[in-house]
Amino acid sequence: MDLSAIGRLRDVSTRSISPENFDGSKGGGGRATEGTGAQCARDLGQGWKVSPSVEIGPGEKFDVARIEGAGKITHIWLTTHRDHWRTLLLRAFWDGASEPAIETPVGDFFGQGWGQFAQLSSALVAVNPNGGFNSYWPMPFRSGAHLELENLSDVPVVVYYQVTYEVGDVVTQEAQDSGYLHAQWRRSNPLPDATTHVLLDDVRGKGQYVGTYIAWGVNSTGWWGEGEIKFYLDGDAAAQERFPTIAGTGTEDYFGGAWNFDVPGQGYTEFSTPYLGLHQVIRPDGLYASQQRFGMYRWHAVDPIHFDTDLTVDIQALGWRSGHRYLPLHDDIASTAFFYLDAASTTRPATPSVDALEIL
Repeated sequence: MDLSAIGRLRDVSTRSISPENFDGSKGGGGRATEGTGAQCARDLGQGWKVSPSVEIGPGEKFDVARIEGAGKITHIWLTTHRDHWRTLLLRAFWDGASEPAIETPVGDFFGQGWGQFAQLSSALVAVNPNGGFNSYWPMPFRSGAHLELENLSDVPVVVYYQVTYEVGDVVTQEAQDSGYLHAQWRRSNPLPDATTHVLLDDVRGKGQYVGTYIAWGVNSTGWWGEGEIKFYLDGDAAAQERFPTIAGTGTEDYFGGAWNFDVPGQGYTEFSTPYLGLHQVIRPDGLYASQQRFGMYRWHAVDPIHFDTDLTVDIQALGWRSGHRYLPLHDDIASTAFFYLDAASTTRPATPSVDALEIL
């Protein structure tokens, strides 16, 4: 990350929205007299952690943040019990758009798609014990922002959060020159025979692809990561001969590893770096946890993939069969794709159901 400007004085103001200041107003924090901490603060009164969290009822939507005017979200911290990481949907709407630019399970947005904590130490997403979710994705907007959580489960969910953002003339100008952050979640479970898992499908507009997280569940024995990721740019996907401009050489290669992530004598070996990692390896336990499961991320922060008119992204799932031949796999693949676009909304997959989200 470029830290050269960290000491430069800018004509901006910092605001922050949390259950202790629902609208981020100046001097508006710590004023609550009712909230989830009121009983704990009964001997201390106002200003003593009266409203640190919110409870979202079954099937309810909750406005995490509504911001008017131009600005840029610089940090999101959030936590909730891991039972809800897949059934709590995070959405973001930019500039009054009726459709969300971001719609993902909250766990997957932060690289925790399996409902089990895994330390993730990267420049743009950090997840720390025990489920402290942090996002540093810049989220600029020109006339307003709306962040929402929807509880798809049948039980109440308690959520703690803080959304920090900047406002001011400089930020307004930055927002005019920036694309909007989008994040889309898709799952193939199981992946149909001899097909690819699609991460993005014909996104239209000018933008840049900036990140991939995949929760990969292996439904067979043996190595599973021979498949290539492919980026179809600016007419590639619609061409008569459909070939991508960018083609990877293997799954572990794309995520920055090599040779099956296998360190001799250690097997699969987790790693987490500023821009890429295999931060989660869930091994069979010999009883009910019968499958290998993995969490991997690749942030294109310093090497974004630019496109002018359209983008489609997919990845193969390949193992090995006899005769040193590739074997198309039928794995459980859930991806979250991050990109900036010149439009506040675009084509996106249908909102997933509870069954589609369930970890089986």
